[in-house]
Amino acid sequence: MTATLARAPHRVGPLAERLNGILANRGIDPDTAAAEPSAEPVTALELADARIPARYRRALADHPRITVWADQIAHTGRPGPSGPGIAEGPSLLIAGPTGTGKTHQAYGAVRALLSRGVRLRWEATTTADLYARLRPRAGHDAERDLQSLARSPLLLLDDLGAAKTSEWTEELTYRLINHRYEHLLPTLITTNLPTAELRTTLGDRVASRLAEMTERVVLTGPDRRRHQPT
Repeated sequence: MTATLARAPHRVGPLAERLNGILANRGIDPDTAAAEPSAEPVTALELADARIPARYRRALADHPRITVWADQIAHTGRPGPSGPGIAEGPSLLIAGPTGTGKTHQAYGAVRALLSRGVRLRWEATTTADLYARLRPRAGHDAERDLQSLARSPLLLLDDLGAAKTSEWTEELTYRLINHRYEHLLPTLITTNLPTAELRTTLGDRVASRLAEMTERVVLTGPDRRRHQPT
């Protein structure tokens, strides 16, 4: 999947900004890109990398069960003229202690789908950022934001259970997970919580749906942030 390089000068918007940044990294003036005969099309993976946090921009999913999940999602995608589109499918819960590479593997899974040619609209957020983003405030349509995340063809929900909980956060998490559960929307979830603690922290309704909708991968090992290779 590629994005066209042709654009009107001074065009604004998130997509245009990402395209302009990619072109600038290639040494191409965005305003003259359409006239560059040698300019290669911008790929979906390049666009994704422009959105992914810098630390995970080259992430690779190398855990066997995660690569199997990515293959499964890619192979069951809806056919289209520019590649398969993401379809209904299983979700993936990546659990493990802090620093075992859960977020790296999750972003690697997103990149793996795009590298397989899947046409993919996706969203990513930590649960702490999710609650901050959806907290009611003047002039902000929190319900619209929630629905956008709930309906996204692929959602990466990072650090589930790490943020401080309340009745409000539990209900919000339930609404988000329940919509994706009911509509079989693939969801990548990472958590530090042991399986036995999911129900206590997240509530029965969320934990029950996660148990049915997700395949689980548990990562082990020391905290890689503290044990850097020498």
